[in-house]
Amino acid sequence: MAHAPQIRIPATYMRGGTSKGVFFRLQDLPEAARVPGAARDALLLRVIGSPDPYGKQIDGMGGATSSTSKTVIVSKSSKADHDVDYLFGQVAIDRAFVDWSGNCGNLSAAVGPFAISNGLIEPDRVPDDGVATVRIWQANIGKTIIAHVPITNGVVEETGDFELDGVSFPAAKVQLDFMDPAGEEDGTSGAMFPTGNLVDDLNVPSIGTFKVTMINAGIPTIFLNADAIGYKGTELQVAINSDPKALAMFETIRAHGAVRMGLIKHIDEIASREHTPKIAFVARPADYMASSGEPVAAEDVDLLVRAMSMGKLHHAMMGTAAVAIATAAAIPGTLVSLAAGGEARNAVRFGHPSGTLRVGAEASLADGQWKVAKAIMSRSARVLMEGWVRAPADTL
Repeated sequence: MAHAPQIRIPATYMRGGTSKGVFFRLQDLPEAARVPGAARDALLLRVIGSPDPYGKQIDGMGGATSSTSKTVIVSKSSKADHDVDYLFGQVAIDRAFVDWSGNCGNLSAAVGPFAISNGLIEPDRVPDDGVATVRIWQANIGKTIIAHVPITNGVVEETGDFELDGVSFPAAKVQLDFMDPAGEEDGTSGAMFPTGNLVDDLNVPSIGTFKVTMINAGIPTIFLNADAIGYKGTELQVAINSDPKALAMFETIRAHGAVRMGLIKHIDEIASREHTPKIAFVARPADYMASSGEPVAAEDVDLLVRAMSMGKLHHAMMGTAAVAIATAAAIPGTLVSLAAGGEARNAVRFGHPSGTLRVGAEASLADGQWKVAKAIMSRSARVLMEGWVRAPADTL
């Protein structure tokens, strides 16, 4: 019986923030997969191990969670004043679908290090010792990210003492500046607040009407108050991910919010947007025990946030959602700001299931419109494995 041989493709398996994924240089992909379309999606699905009806991604590189079912394609930039183009693909686990509608803020931290280590940055841009500045064009949403990558002896620094809740081991810190993070290219509105309001009443038939802040910064995000949906904001993954009714409720609210934000025209279209918008709930500070077993004290945080990703409660916090949190916290009157005390602030520390995270944003009001120059967040990144990834030749 004839069998299809496997092809091998240069790839790097990297952790960025609290996510990990398979990174490719565009030039290394098979020719058919160098352009958007069915061939590219089919290849990435096969590499990650989807669709998997067992939900484990055993026959691929994925880790069967939204944080570990990810792919990245990097190339020299086609944009002026940028070094590289970065394209992110969120791979569904149980169905044949790659969502290109948004960015991954966590993996953004690994793009600069990957680009430097793989020859996509001119050598004279990389100091022998110091910090290399990499200007990244985030192609999914048409935004600029500036990565500040530590360099020692001319190579990317990966080990260090920077600790990030949700990651087991310390590493070197990579600061990310998300420039002008409001709006996205594929939405019908480039406004930070698509409805024009800081808070809206969102009517969800058969569930209720909720106060929500719908913001488009970093990634489109719908914020609710925890107590409005029966939670305290201290919940860990098991409390929600083991409750099918809760998961269905969040997905229904997300669908109706997506319609109000102009991201889809009908709630039935939400199946084509698993990655965006995100939905999160906020609460005033309270003591709780993080998933690591370490206590988080109310006085150590400004508010509590729990966020859903790909239909499940995230184990920590998505990087792009952290940008949305930072932006909303900087604007008095949003639900995020109110949960944090209501005053104007340029930085906020919030509690999530794995611990805490500090993020900042520079917001200003001009001509009645809120603008955010940039949001700032520190993450870490590390190469886990490099070489070749294999896929059956008949995948393409």
